[in-house]
Amino acid sequence: MMEQSIVTLRDVARAAEVHPGTASRALNPGTRSQVKVETAERVLAAAAELGYRVNPIARSLRTSRSLTVGVLIPDLTNPFYPPIVRGVEDELSGGAYVALVANTDNDGVKERRVLETLRERQVDGLIVMTAKRKHPLLVEVAETGMPMVLVSRDVDGLNVSGVMLDDEEAMNLAVGALRDLGHEHLAHVSGPRSVSTAVRRRQGFVKATKRLTGVTTTIVESAQFSIEAGRVAGRQLLAEHPKVTGIVAANDMIALGCLSAYQAEGRVCPTDFSVIGVNDSQFLDHTAPPLSTVSIPKYEMGRSAAQLLLSQLQANGGRPAAEVRQMTPELKLRGSTGSVPE
Repeated sequence: MMEQSIVTLRDVARAAEVHPGTASRALNPGTRSQVKVETAERVLAAAAELGYRVNPIARSLRTSRSLTVGVLIPDLTNPFYPPIVRGVEDELSGGAYVALVANTDNDGVKERRVLETLRERQVDGLIVMTAKRKHPLLVEVAETGMPMVLVSRDVDGLNVSGVMLDDEEAMNLAVGALRDLGHEHLAHVSGPRSVSTAVRRRQGFVKATKRLTGVTTTIVESAQFSIEAGRVAGRQLLAEHPKVTGIVAANDMIALGCLSAYQAEGRVCPTDFSVIGVNDSQFLDHTAPPLSTVSIPKYEMGRSAAQLLLSQLQANGGRPAAEVRQMTPELKLRGSTGSVPE
């Protein structure tokens, strides 16, 4: 049986009657726009007819790029992150890049080890969802010139591109909904102040409630963006501020924890109290009661982050100015919100 000869890039270029460099650009989705449309079509047709397959190792050696991107997430079990990662992967695939997803468990030592591994694998850039306000490690990585995009969070003093939620508007929507339902005693269960998302939402809650008259407000901080931490914060809120009837939580996990804490003390939702989260995590319509929330366009957030990173990777030696894109939230009222108790 005769061995089938390997089709090379030069074979494709010869068949399409173009220079090998032109063929290479036409075959790479990330550089195809640099070639005339009819030329690219001719190259693609020749490649298909000859059965040409791109050799990623050879391309990596030729271009000094691995065509991989590191994606860091803090908690793989949090349903907030998978839709974002899906958006990242879908957008990167159009640019011929592959995402290497790594979970850090919010552990600084593990994060450093993961980042070192990704850099050893020569990833071309990073999409980071683990950022804290004070994050020397990310500052250190950024100073090496590594292209980086932050998602949902930012770092004090670090000027890099990012995709963020309009957190002020998210709090406006949640506070406004509770006020419209007649709630006069409102509380915000915030996330940890070490995370910029928590700070922005806390500030948004304060700003939104300052516009209101005839309401009392309080803030309790949750140690983490988790159900268990939310449960602890919920017990504290109930013990110290029993008159609160409307709760705005910093995210859905904290909201579910508060819901659990109040229900454990015999409080009925939404008859006795109402609670709203942020994120619109999967399966919230199946909780008891279904959780009201401020929805984030998570998939679109992931795609937008990948677009920002690709613009850096395709800049051909230049570096685009840092750009921060803001995503618009949407209120979704479900069974966990109701009119103020009589």
